[in-house]
Amino acid sequence: VGLQELIDQLGIARGEVAAFGDNYNDVEMLKLAGTAVAMGNAVEEVKALADYVTTSSDQDGIARALAHLGCI
Repeated sequence: VGLQELIDQLGIARGEVAAFGDNYNDVEMLKLAGTAVAMGNAVEEVKALADYVTTSSDQDGIARALAHLGCI
């Protein structure tokens, strides 16, 4: 719900959104985002629906994913 509200308020397309997750509570958010990124320590179900699997957060996973996506 929060991600959809942010998309609506910013007036951006879902395809412009990348979401990061690692557990079951992130599934709906990842399904909504244009690009779903699973952290390296994510449960297998989250990794299976991800567009990209990065390393864990303690191994600079977010920075690595952002670089992979061309954001940094």
